[in-house]
Amino acid sequence: MSTPTARRRARELALQGLYERQVGANADAAIEADLAASPGYARADQAYFRELWSGVTREYDSLLAAVAPKLDRKASALAPVERALLVIGAWELLRRPDIPYRAVINEAIELAKSYGGTDAHKFVNGVLDKLAPELRADEIRAAANHG
Repeated sequence: MSTPTARRRARELALQGLYERQVGANADAAIEADLAASPGYARADQAYFRELWSGVTREYDSLLAAVAPKLDRKASALAPVERALLVIGAWELLRRPDIPYRAVINEAIELAKSYGGTDAHKFVNGVLDKLAPELRADEIRAAANHG
């Protein structure tokens, strides 16, 4: 198994932070400070982590609202890891068009395999796969025309 990239480590930190935010209801700034002091932070893409953390915490409710129509249950019924990964994936699809949509979905799947429940990766894949055509229609259309 390859060593996670610095960007994947940034996503892992954001996942940990969102988990803590949901379960412990700690303040975003306190969680970010804890994550910055953690051993994995030095190996993470720190600039990307800060951008990702700021985005997912600031836009959390609207990102969940964007994902909600694609769910087979209420967002509140999701496991915290699944909910966090969907928020991270939705933010990347919406705010980082420089990252190919397939890469966004793949990263979410890999994190779900590592941190989620038994079939979390299938669930996360299915939801983000339904969301991507809405948020990345031009990219998906271009890929279909060239594929």
